[in-house]
Amino acid sequence: MARLVACAVVRDDPPQVFVAEDLETLNWVLALQVVAATPGRNLPRRVRDDLRTALLEERWGDAVELWIVHGDIPVDVYEATDLVAPADVELAPAELQFRPLFED
Repeated sequence: MARLVACAVVRDDPPQVFVAEDLETLNWVLALQVVAATPGRNLPRRVRDDLRTALLEERWGDAVELWIVHGDIPVDVYEATDLVAPADVELAPAELQFRPLFED
């Protein structure tokens, strides 16, 4: 059975995909891997200072939101996405007959 996870696509070149068990954890990994990896000299002073403050205060979601709003790299965040496991695929033959393609 599929379970819900949070994921984000940072549409950089190349794109980066991050997956976490929940939104809070996803914000943490984005703050560490994306926000904190941005050279401070590439940001306006006010934005840089606000990002540093949010990170030092462990306000991961605020830092990510600020980075997205003031950055030039689009980020798609999905709070609840199905994570499909191999066991789910085992049910495919039984499920196929109930899919729209097989309706008459």
